Amino acid sequence: MFEYYFGYIWILIPGILLGFWAQIKVKSTYAKYSQMENKRGITGAQTAKYILEGYGINIPVERIRGTLTDHYDPSSKVLRLSEGVYDGTDVAALGVAAHEVGHAIQHDRGYAPLSIRNGFYPLCAIGDQFGPFLVLIGIVIGGAGSFSYYIMLAGIILFAFAVFFSLVTLPVEFDASNRAIKILDRGGFLDKTELYGAKKVLSAAALTYVAAAVTSVLTLLRLLMLAQRRRD
Repeated sequence: MFEYYFGYIWILIPGILLGFWAQIKVKSTYAKYSQMENKRGITGAQTAKYILEGYGINIPVERIRGTLTDHYDPSSKVLRLSEGVYDGTDVAALGVAAHEVGHAIQHDRGYAPLSIRNGFYPLCAIGDQFGPFLVLIGIVIGGAGSFSYYIMLAGIILFAFAVFFSLVTLPVEFDASNRAIKILDRGGFLDKTELYGAKKVLSAAALTYVAAAVTSVLTLLRLLMLAQRRRD
């Protein structure tokens, strides 16, 4: 049974390696540009509030614990920045803060990919958690013939929603970063050298989402191959 379940595991290697490299890239890039102070001396929180005010978006900006735990919560309409970003005056902090504001702007303006992602999130979360589990159940009861195959198929369909979520996340994240860079540039928050650093930070962060999408697609492919083996 276990030998069967671990079949085709090799197909995940590219995604695992890409994810590992992406994490190293994010940490090293963030560490580098967190040492570069912006010449205006403004913090990530101040930057976020200035941008939100400029776009007429009235939402609170809160400080939360952790490193790179920054996020925009669309359900409660709150922008949460990690301590290092909230109080930071470095280039990395401003880039991350502007990126999260980009999500708030997307939400306020009804950006379609974000709306789709938020709408499908509950189903995607269920698929991510229970899809592979159903495939495992199908493997365990393999002696039941076609019944086990249909259980695996149900798990694959559920997991496909999680793959969809990871794919639709890509345009959402890329768009938020593009908005952030344009705003930081046009608003004069950063000069050209500083803006280059912010771009590097956001590009490294985007790579983690690419790695997640690649891994999810490869995982789905592997589950399909396992189901096909069961059917044969």
